[in-house]
Amino acid sequence: MSKLSIGIVGLPNVGKSTLFNALLGKQVADASNYPFCTIDPNVGVVEVPDDKLPVLAEIVKTDKVVPAIVEFVDIAGLVKGASQGEGLGNKFLTNIRDCDAICHVVRSFTDDNIIKEGSVDPQGDFEVICAELIIKDLDSVEKYISTNKNNPKESKSKKFILAQKLKSEFDQGHLAINMPLNDEEKELLKEFFLLTAKPYFIVANVDEGTYKNINNWKINIENYNSVIPVCAKIEYDLSELSPEEKTDYLKELGMEKSGLERVIQKAYDTLGLQSYYTAGVKEARAWTIYKGDTAPKAAAAIHTDFEKGFIMAEVVSYDDFVQFKGLTGAKEAGRLRHEGRDYIMQPDDVVEFRINA
Repeated sequence: MSKLSIGIVGLPNVGKSTLFNALLGKQVADASNYPFCTIDPNVGVVEVPDDKLPVLAEIVKTDKVVPAIVEFVDIAGLVKGASQGEGLGNKFLTNIRDCDAICHVVRSFTDDNIIKEGSVDPQGDFEVICAELIIKDLDSVEKYISTNKNNPKESKSKKFILAQKLKSEFDQGHLAINMPLNDEEKELLKEFFLLTAKPYFIVANVDEGTYKNINNWKINIENYNSVIPVCAKIEYDLSELSPEEKTDYLKELGMEKSGLERVIQKAYDTLGLQSYYTAGVKEARAWTIYKGDTAPKAAAAIHTDFEKGFIMAEVVSYDDFVQFKGLTGAKEAGRLRHEGRDYIMQPDDVVEFRINA
């Protein structure tokens, strides 16, 4: 499948670059304390946390493990007026357009030494970003309406009717992704290439004291649930530790998983993705596909020619693969299934494809 990316966005100095560096586990982005220290977007590929791959590798006796990946893009901080070109607005909005989903980072920490542009609360941070995206999309839709309103054919089209609906919703401050659209409208929506049509999730960058009492932490972003709390500074410190030291530090914090693991998994889920596995002596590997993909589409993730030459998929659930110690054991136990072109891939399927060469 094509490369998929998450754009990390927010106001200047909310911790985007520190979060990005922590995701990559090394200093890549400049985390300087001044607005617009990130001008050109930094790009990094991050592994999706997966505790099943090592188990599969142990069963098939391979040393090579290849996890699924998500690409993160650290984008320049936005300020109010970006839709009109303020700050690095035009560059910022272009960078977002190139991403598949958005990770909104909002500031939920106090530090008088950190310069702060714009609003001073998480709700306000989020609203400033969304407002600029809406203004930019509204401008695009209004230009389309203005250009086509006197065209007898186009002005009666379903796309034009949708444009009018979008304008009305934007005027009320609604994001395209949250609008009540039917399936046909959702398909037409793609033709507008709207920034607010991208799926998104929210990360709150909290201070160290809050993170150590995270079970008592609450935040309210209007009309949005499940904000992910992360202390970017602690996460960066964690990224520099050995696996054993990291586990001990997390225990001290009262956590099983780091905030970054939750961010990465949320990004994967937000893009509507899931993994399936192949496991053999050469490697144990997680392959990325969309939820709802058929077996031939899944085969194409390995090689595009596999979709055309697909014959069948030999499928075992992860649990059966583990219980019966591999594909052969699962087959002997009657747990191996032969699936055809219409099979919808399930999370954690372990598969071997039969392909017509």
